Amino acid sequence: MSTKYIFVTGGVTSSLGKGILIASLAKLLQARGYKVTIQKLDPYINVDPGTLNPYEHGECYVTDDGAETDLDLGHYERFLNKPTSQANNVTTGRIYQSVINKERRGDYLGKTVQIIPHITDEIKRNIKLLGNKGKYDFVLTEIGGTVGDMESLPYIEAVRQLKWELGKSAMVIHLTLVPFLKASGELKTKPTQHSVKALLENGVQPDILVLRTEHDLGEGIRKKVALFCNVDPDAVVQSIDVPTIYEVPLKMREEKLDYIVLKKFEMTMGKEPSLDAWNSFLTKHKIPEHEVVIGLIGKYVELPDAYKSITESFIHAGATNQCKVELKFIHSEEVNRRNAAEILAGLDGILVAPGFGHRGIKGKIEATKFARENNIPFLGICLGMQVAVIEFARNVLNMKGADSTEMNEVTKFPVIDLMEEQKGITNMGGTMRLGSFACEVKVDSKLFDAYQKDLIYERHRHRYEFNDKYLKDFESNGLKAVGTNPDTGLVEALQLDNHQWFVGVQYHPEYSSTVLSPSPLFVEFVKACIPKTKL
Repeated sequence: MSTKYIFVTGGVTSSLGKGILIASLAKLLQARGYKVTIQKLDPYINVDPGTLNPYEHGECYVTDDGAETDLDLGHYERFLNKPTSQANNVTTGRIYQSVINKERRGDYLGKTVQIIPHITDEIKRNIKLLGNKGKYDFVLTEIGGTVGDMESLPYIEAVRQLKWELGKSAMVIHLTLVPFLKASGELKTKPTQHSVKALLENGVQPDILVLRTEHDLGEGIRKKVALFCNVDPDAVVQSIDVPTIYEVPLKMREEKLDYIVLKKFEMTMGKEPSLDAWNSFLTKHKIPEHEVVIGLIGKYVELPDAYKSITESFIHAGATNQCKVELKFIHSEEVNRRNAAEILAGLDGILVAPGFGHRGIKGKIEATKFARENNIPFLGICLGMQVAVIEFARNVLNMKGADSTEMNEVTKFPVIDLMEEQKGITNMGGTMRLGSFACEVKVDSKLFDAYQKDLIYERHRHRYEFNDKYLKDFESNGLKAVGTNPDTGLVEALQLDNHQWFVGVQYHPEYSSTVLSPSPLFVEFVKACIPKTKL
């Protein structure tokens, strides 16, 4: 069977939820026994989001193979429970970089290089890359941005060409908004009509329409949209607002989106999608037995998407523990020595978030000190672990002014230092320690309690490391290495003795947490945060 290609475009406005829609459809097709994968095409000229400020683009997600990608890939993995790779995220920057490199090599034999066919051919090559491997029945492709955006035009043109070339093996689903006007008490279809018209002007006829709405759509509205947009009435699907993104697959199953897709492709329906494990997760999530409040200390707390994988990991781990995790977002710049006790009062646990740069570091150090001295469960991720090292060095080991050379290049005690292979590198993009690396776990540790393995693999995104020169000083005073890289000896995880739960990890456990395979470290951390009297 040839690979089928499904393209999802969006109209009217951004943030309609194309990523969740495409992940939900993929989940249903997967549940029917098909092999699926999802890719994201981003129209910005950055080669990847690795150098983008979180204020610009939210979280930068990292894959096993070290690709810095759009945060939607995190949703793809969380829904499908399958890893993605560099091939699953394509940007305009990468497309143009590849075409220019080919032109410089002379691959085009002196021809004038143009948007059509050279840029569109490169886009099509990247789209078909996953399908050409023969591993998938379906390749679902999300086109970033909205129809009508100038930067999205080459992608829409590539989709038009592929629909023509692939014939019955390609399909377009268009997600659009049906707003409710409170003043008149009406749902309005005109924005959807204009959105589809813009798509048609670019030569693309959608096969299925998914209408995002706050209110239930009647048959009249569906038929009206179908008539004006040249779509079968049965192929007009509503996507109504739900309390959690994890309910969307169930809503799409109710709307028979997967059935409509398979019918249009003239494919067998396969087994009826069983989502028993998914429903079990939702039940535990909705009806918890416990509740904890965990403080997330970071410098981007006003941006929900900046710590997306962390917040989702707490949902997964919370459900596993049948515990509602209320995250209290605390700006690290607002925490200081005088007010730490007041701001952090009442927390059942403290997580110090990853990040880069010196802004907000003092507040993170004070929060870590508060957790250490008051026996509050603590998890430090990446920079969060490094902050725990700096705090311990200054306040326990009496290394006055101990610091990371990222913050202070001339510190007397560089307890966190630049990796040797990073010295001399000036290019910022894609030059960190990226992707999945091995970690040997000490058996008698909180880390082993979590993973139940002595060798694990987790994803990284950083330049600086714990300075082994000081390891003996730390271990003799109770902060011990419980995870190390087997090839380099680099410290991957630290644990504090005589504390109910205090762990720092150099890696990012949140990147590998999914609905059906929650991060073991988050599961144990949440469990440690539940007051013992309630367990």
